Amino acid sequence: MKRKLYGSLLKWKNDPDRKPLVLEGARQVGKTWLLKEFGKNEYDNLVYVNFHDDTEAQSLFAKNLNVNRIKEWLEAYTQKRIIAGRTLIFLDEIQEAERGLDSLKSFCDNARKQHVVVAGSLLGTTHRKGESYPVGKVNLLRLFPMSFEEFLWAKGADQLAQIVMRPEWDIPAPLHSMLEEYLRQYYYVGGMPEAVLHYTTIGDVNKVRSIQKDILKTYDNDFAKHAGNETERVRLVWQSVPAQLAKENKKFIYGAVKSGGRARELESAIQWLVNAGLVYKIHRCTSPDMPLSFYEDFDAFKLYVLDVGLLGAMSKAPVRLMLTNNDVFKEYKGAFSENYVLEQLKTFDDLGIYYFSKENSTQEIDFLVQTEERIIPIEVKAEVNVKSKSMHGFVVNDHADKQLKGLRCSMLPYKDQGWMENIPLYGISGYIKHQYEVETGVDE
Repeated sequence: MKRKLYGSLLKWKNDPDRKPLVLEGARQVGKTWLLKEFGKNEYDNLVYVNFHDDTEAQSLFAKNLNVNRIKEWLEAYTQKRIIAGRTLIFLDEIQEAERGLDSLKSFCDNARKQHVVVAGSLLGTTHRKGESYPVGKVNLLRLFPMSFEEFLWAKGADQLAQIVMRPEWDIPAPLHSMLEEYLRQYYYVGGMPEAVLHYTTIGDVNKVRSIQKDILKTYDNDFAKHAGNETERVRLVWQSVPAQLAKENKKFIYGAVKSGGRARELESAIQWLVNAGLVYKIHRCTSPDMPLSFYEDFDAFKLYVLDVGLLGAMSKAPVRLMLTNNDVFKEYKGAFSENYVLEQLKTFDDLGIYYFSKENSTQEIDFLVQTEERIIPIEVKAEVNVKSKSMHGFVVNDHADKQLKGLRCSMLPYKDQGWMENIPLYGISGYIKHQYEVETGVDE
């Protein structure tokens, strides 16, 4: 499989000022596979140690953090020679090793020429007591589930992948139909690599759902293992997300988690899921002004699942509905479409993402995003009827002085209405990519 982040790994390798690299991301998004492929392809040899359930390896850093001693141990343990610049040291499930993250500071200060990468599930939530994160001593990258573009690569549809990433969406009807069919498949399969690999090689849709259920069970086991006293509350919040997204107003309601639920008893559980990368928390913004962060309302937010395929599995959406029903894009009140759009937006670094709602009004804008130079109101429409008073009132009436231009994502063909553009749902990543290219003059 092909992952976009591979290019960022190459940039890290070739950077003379590189530091040890921490690859963040939720469990099962493909961190281990990607770093192993990178090590095998780009280095003379790969030294790989997985600290999960390996008590001998877990004590590697306990004695001291002398880099020479650590390298000698790694050479003996893996029976491979370590040569700076030619060997990639990959420490997997690093959070399982005592002082594992602390060791990265020593590599940064005393062995900068040695290329070191680490990965681990729930890195942001399982620091050991008494250990500090090596701030300023590491480079960070984050891996998300596979995007729609990466899904098309996995399907062997490279030319279609190029089309969706171009800024021209007025494409022939046959290609539009093909992309609509692939998008329907993506809604069902999602972007978890194991599910994508099985679907694109074997094609057993029932097995895909079985894989998704296994991933969900793994997450549930993580709750019990890592969430401590928050375990049951984490489960309740996690299980409530599909129902929250199926509401007309998708603002998170504490009372929908449990009767009488309040922020003070659930906010820690929500933050645990956010830190674990399992949900995305999108806050309300009260005004479309730069910078949007100045107008962030921390008391109002929406929660989305990290992967649209897992959302389908959690919702128990029937295979037939997802893969053959023409109304799949609007089922569950557009929850799948909105979750899908957010997933694609999250793959862009430093893209400020919020939503807007007007006090004492039904006016709501699904997403309000900020690039370097522009604020873009985004409306996600999964139904054939795309008329909306909210976007028109927001752009043309309420904030006409700001000269905003709206963006509607639907399954209708491309249309520029002056105050708003309509693009197909599959074009959202290409649209944002083009916006960055216009602002920076750099073709990403």
